[in-house]
Amino acid sequence: MQSLQQHLKGAEKDVASLIFKISQMAEPIRSEFTKRRGKADTKNVFGEEQLVLDKWANDFLKGRLNATKMVKMLGSEEEPDVIKLRDGAMFSVTIDPLDGSSNIESNNMVGTIFGIYKDNLPVEGRKQVAAMYLLYGPVITLVYSVGKGVHEFLSTSKGFLLKEENIKLPEKGELYSVGGLRKDWMPNMEKFVQWMEQEGYKLRYGGSFTGDLNQVLQYGGVFAYPALTSKPEGKLRLLFEANPMSFIIEAAGGASSNGKIPILDIEPVSVNQRTPLFIGNKDLVKKAEEFLNS
Repeated sequence: MQSLQQHLKGAEKDVASLIFKISQMAEPIRSEFTKRRGKADTKNVFGEEQLVLDKWANDFLKGRLNATKMVKMLGSEEEPDVIKLRDGAMFSVTIDPLDGSSNIESNNMVGTIFGIYKDNLPVEGRKQVAAMYLLYGPVITLVYSVGKGVHEFLSTSKGFLLKEENIKLPEKGELYSVGGLRKDWMPNMEKFVQWMEQEGYKLRYGGSFTGDLNQVLQYGGVFAYPALTSKPEGKLRLLFEANPMSFIIEAAGGASSNGKIPILDIEPVSVNQRTPLFIGNKDLVKKAEEFLNS
């Protein structure tokens, strides 16, 4: 099996180097899951209660990314503003340090999401040069794209080894995953979900965007966290969650939208901007737009 380092020889040298260095952060993060439990008695910039592990993972990644000497700017879901790291460095990086961290208590899926840019933050997602995520499930997997294909690796005693190269979304999707309380959905959103159920799509929702989208990548379908009556701007963060995952899904032959335009074409007005999100198979994203705008 091909190693991650070998596989990255096809990417731009500096991008490949940064992706490989990020991959080495996976095992240390996973190793802390049993040690750092409970709530931190603090809230992040979005007013959400932080866990001890959220804060630790954010600080760990900030320190390790700074130590690469390759990152000039860092944007994190756990930070109120962009952090300047190394003057003269090449890359800006966005992170969701622990996506779905509330799942740790129930031993369900958790992930870490990265977007990599050469431009300064904030900037539209189309400017990404790479995106990747780590998924801490029964095994640790790493999925990355530099815009040409999507590739999945398994963490082993010999490092990350290639599991599947050039992943493409199945032409006919199987799953749908929708966040938010049904009572808070807009009327046309409920009609879209009813249509999917009538068409035989199976519901899969685990409370971790990384875990849920990974299932869509494997089996096809759509993930949606729509605008809600209680959150008309949506819940997911454009820079930290929507942009990196949209970059990956587009490279796998899929699409993403806020219900009107592609996610990657949205020009951010703030680092902490939220967005409605529909992401997965092109036909399902298009169908969602048709329902929402009818």
